[in-house]
Order: sequence, then structure tokens, then C-alpha cells
Amino acid sequence: MKVRSFTLNSKKEIISKITREVLSLFKVEVIGRRGAYDYEQLSVVNKRLPWAAEAVEGERVHMQTTLLLFRADGSCLAYSRTAVGKRDELERAAVNRTIKLNLYQIFVEELGMPQAPWGILHGVRPTKIVHRWISYGMEEEAIVKRLMTDFACSEQKARVITPMAFRQLPFLKTSDEKTISIYVGIPFCLTRCLYCSFPANILSGEKQLDAFMAVLRKDLEAARDAVTQYGFTVQNIYIGGGTPTALPDRYFADMLQMVYNAFYGPQVAEFTVEAGRPDSITPAKIQAMAGHHVTRVSVNPQTMQQRTLKLIGRQHTPEAVVDMYKALRAAGIPEINMDLILGLPGETADDVRDTMEKVTALAPDDITLHALALKRGSRLKLIMEERHVDLPGDAETRRMSEVAMSFIEKHGYVPYYLYRQGYMAGDLENVGCCRPGAEGMYNIQIMEEHQTILGIGGSATTKVVDFARKRMKSSFNAKDLVTYLRDVDIYIEKRRQLLEEAYGKQGETNEC
Repeated sequence: MKVRSFTLNSKKEIISKITREVLSLFKVEVIGRRGAYDYEQLSVVNKRLPWAAEAVEGERVHMQTTLLLFRADGSCLAYSRTAVGKRDELERAAVNRTIKLNLYQIFVEELGMPQAPWGILHGVRPTKIVHRWISYGMEEEAIVKRLMTDFACSEQKARVITPMAFRQLPFLKTSDEKTISIYVGIPFCLTRCLYCSFPANILSGEKQLDAFMAVLRKDLEAARDAVTQYGFTVQNIYIGGGTPTALPDRYFADMLQMVYNAFYGPQVAEFTVEAGRPDSITPAKIQAMAGHHVTRVSVNPQTMQQRTLKLIGRQHTPEAVVDMYKALRAAGIPEINMDLILGLPGETADDVRDTMEKVTALAPDDITLHALALKRGSRLKLIMEERHVDLPGDAETRRMSEVAMSFIEKHGYVPYYLYRQGYMAGDLENVGCCRPGAEGMYNIQIMEEHQTILGIGGSATTKVVDFARKRMKSSFNAKDLVTYLRDVDIYIEKRRQLLEEAYGKQGETNEC
């Protein structure tokens, strides 16, 4: 049975939200009554069934979900499922999960919709639930089984994130509440890629660059003072963007020197710079990175297909990627990351095979496979209605992933961090894979949110972990460059307040 569109008619907002999440798994469009569709209206009815008085917390949740589909002729189809919570779940979480699971099973088992690779396991960081279960003492096989039963997650995905979480444990244990990372946002690019939704600005003239550098210095100095006064240990420094190497040589060297002077020391385990694209790199920038002890540089070809590079707005060739990689190796940069995107317009699994052959031949230390996320803010999303853009379908994108992962396994890379986004092609994920021993510490820390990260610069995010209260709070610098330059004092103060709330006043001990 093909289900095309519905009108929601739910009495409770939470049920409407959950229903929409499940509909999105199957790419069912939610529209009004106009247009061609199989059913005129959808209703979801949930009933909490009685449970034994002696049952423990989560098991008291026993939900029955009924899906009602109303046809235009007035007839109605009804489907029901029931599910129970688990004893280690909070009540609200158990209610949400069981309703989702019931609806998912109805769509798959009754309406013939295809199973989603991740089932109902939504969210950016699916490994976080695995870490929680590890803390409960669960073993690997038990976690895999629970992901499959409680979240309808495929065995293949469960067997990716479960061993991954166990591999992350030694890295997470290197950090305590006074160990932090630094993120510096440089919000400039040479050009804007067709698919990009990141808040980056086309490289400005000297007047605005001078203003940015002055504000960045102020932001850096305030963060440096906080590090000193709270006695923080800086484990990782990450300079991202945008494309930091889009800065002209002089500005790039000055920026690198400021960051180095503020935070670098013998305790720094990892110093990363996103160099991104070959048309932004110069010998002077490579020399500056090597001279400031940068340990990891990202080279992001996205694809090694020339026609695709041209289509997505990249002003470089695959050969230039190879030249950039070799230059960084020759300069002695210890570790090099390479990012690729699956699902780019016009590409097929054979294109991905060719790209993977060329990339693995270079032997980078880390290969991150991104599934194309078609965001509302990207030019690709905006022009899809104006002209034909041939995007691979979900099935082809999943074949791309299978091809890419076969090269990952063949060449000895191991998945070590993973995250998901909305609107991802093929209902896939972004997964970082590395040779054993080349794991990116910052990538693990920011994805698992076990560590405070101070965000500095344009569009940067500060994440402060409050260990005493077991929670995390964030503050966000403006995505708009003009606003960031104008309001930097506001963002510095917000960061200071978050630190004070979690750690006490500067120089004092938090006795909470």
C-alpha cells in the first residue's frame, strides 16, 4: 500500500510531533486536503494501559497506539500496536519511545513501508544512548539486541555504533571536568558550495578583515583569561569555519599566532586546522601551520569527480587535492583528514568507487564520509524548484555508502565517531573512520559532549558541561558576521555566565 500524504488531526501536540517524526522516516509528506492522496485524514489515538502495581519505573509505561486512516468515502482503517517501557527509562522518555515504536511497526508491518536503517533512533548523536547503557554495565551483544528491539534499529547500524562507543571509552577517560577544548570559528570562504548551509561569508576586503581580527583578538583574550582563572587544561584546539585558510596569508598567520599564544602548551594533545580546499592553500600557510605545531589538517575534496566539483561550485581539480595532500605531508603535518560527501548531484555508486580508489591511494589518516544533507539554507535547496538537479535516490545513496565502507574496511580504517543530521540522503549518517591510533580526540569529545568546549569567533558555540548538576548548557555566537562584530561583548558575557554557573566564580571552587 502506497501512503502519500495525510492531514494530522491529533488532540495533543506531543502526539502530533511524534507522528510527524515517524512520517518523516518514510518521507510521507504532510499536507492539507488538496491534491492527490490515498487518505483524507490521519488520527493517532494513544491509551496508557494498566500495569502491575509492583512494576518498577519504566515498566509501568504500557502504551497502546491506534492509527486511524480515513478515506474520502467515509470508511476507516484502524491498526493497533502495544509496547512497554524499560525499567531504566524515565517515564516521559518511555512514553515517547513506545508511541514511536508502535507507529513505526504499524507503518512497516501493516502499510508495507520500507524499514528505516536507524529505525526510530533519531537524534544527532546515537552513540550517546550506547554510552548510557555501557554505564549501566551492559555488554556489547546485549546493547546490539536492545537497539534492535527497543528502537527497531537495523543490526548493521547497531553493530557500527556499539563497538564504536566501546572504542571511545579510553579517549573519553582522558578528560575530567577541568579538561577542555577550544573551538575557533573563522567564518569565511572563497566561494559558497552549492549544497552548503554553513554560516560562512565570502572573503571580505581588508577593512572588514581588520575589524574581524580585532574582535577575534578580544574574544580570544577573554577566553584565555577564563582558562587561566579557572585552571583549565586545554586538551584540543580546533580552528574551523567556514574555511580558515580562505584568509589571506598575512591574516592567516596572525590568526594562528594569536590562537597559539593564547592556548598552546605541552598539555595540548591535538591542534587541528580545517584547510578544506586546495584553492585556499599556499606554501606560506602550510609553513605557518607546521611552525605552530599544528598536528592535524583537514583536506576536504568532497569528491574526486571533476564534473561534480564544477557543478557544486568548487574552483579546483582532483589533481589539486593530491598536490595539496602531498605538500602537507612533505611539511611534516602528522595527521591529515579527508572529507567526502555521498549523494552529490549527478553521481552514482561507480563515481564513489572511483573517488574512494583515488583517496585511499593517498593513505590519509582519517576519512569522514558525509551523507548529503539537503538543508533549507543551501543554494541547492533553493534552486531545485527552479531548474533540474539530478540528485541520487535513497537506494543509490545507500549503495554509495556500501561501496565507500567496503574501501574503509579493505584499507584498515575503523569507524570511531558518528553523527546524524536532518534531511540526510538515504537516511544515512556522517561517520569518521581512521587508521588505528589516528583517532581525532576533538571529534570524539564534541560528539559525545563529555567535555566543556569554549567557542570563540564567528558562529562558534560554547558548550559548558556542569558536572555537579549533570547537565550541559550552550551559548551561540552570531552566525551573521556584522552582528558578531557588533555584539562580541554580549557573547563573551554569555560564555562567562555559563562558566560561572557550572564552575563557580572565577578563581573560586564550586562546592555544589
